[in-house]
Amino acid sequence: MANYFEERIDPEFKNTLTNPQTFYLAAWTDENVAKKVSRDITFPPFPPTPPDPEVAFADRLIPGPPGAPDVTVRVYEPRVKKGILPGVLFLHYGGYSIGAPDHENAKCIRYVKEIGCVVVSVDYRLAPENPAPAAYEDCYAALVWFAANANELGVDSSRIGVTGFSAGGGLTISVALLARDRKGPSLIFQMPLAPTMDDRMKTRSTLGFTDKRALNYESCKNIWNQYLGVGHESRNDISPYAAPARATDFSGLPPCYSYVGDLDPHCDETIDYIARLAKAGVPTGFTLYPGGIHGFDLENPSAQISKHAEATATWALKRGLYR
Repeated sequence: MANYFEERIDPEFKNTLTNPQTFYLAAWTDENVAKKVSRDITFPPFPPTPPDPEVAFADRLIPGPPGAPDVTVRVYEPRVKKGILPGVLFLHYGGYSIGAPDHENAKCIRYVKEIGCVVVSVDYRLAPENPAPAAYEDCYAALVWFAANANELGVDSSRIGVTGFSAGGGLTISVALLARDRKGPSLIFQMPLAPTMDDRMKTRSTLGFTDKRALNYESCKNIWNQYLGVGHESRNDISPYAAPARATDFSGLPPCYSYVGDLDPHCDETIDYIARLAKAGVPTGFTLYPGGIHGFDLENPSAQISKHAEATATWALKRGLYR
């Protein structure tokens, strides 16, 4: 008898039924977590990105949070700049415990070319060696540096947005909350895509999506355990900057666009965030992709829903930065 996954997955992802996602899912199986398998085995480094004739990028070491190590950021910019540009703080995916700017080079380069912006991608500290608050504090420190050095970078400090997918999406919301609450740099736009943001794991989609051929309850549990420690879901002292779904006030946040697939464990928490933003009076756009698993655009970039998701997100980010 077919399960929900087999019945509802988008037809262009049928290969996932026999060839499960490989882009990072293995990092959080119970077996690999128990064995403490190296992240380089479950998620090997990407090959070097070939030079692009239109975009230059280089790593820089910037001041980290107070009392913490410096943070490496990768700055992407047009080789030929035509005036002052908006800026994008980019936060990579990886369940708070794997990944690096290398893994999203292509997207950052595409944003520079298609949007006309400068991108700063953050190599934030990873769990479990560096649990919360390391990641979100590193990302916020990068925002502070970005805004303070906007003139040098050829960026309009009043037009900086923040975006990321999955854990990067959760960190996007964390940075937006921190910037508001600490009266830090002003953000013009946020784009958290399929964000990892609710550690309590009680939503219908988190509890119900258990098929191990895509992101599922088991992997989500292990992601949060590495980032916040075992037992986090029943604690009342978890910071809303670590798990943004725990925040009680979303007023005053920047305009937002987001998307998620309806076979993604993060589906319900994303929808809840969008609804709460709208109720708080924040201009908000959203797309729900039927048959979409977590990271569908990474799994099959040529699928129609993947093309639509990428094009719509790029359009939304450009519109948000240039409004």
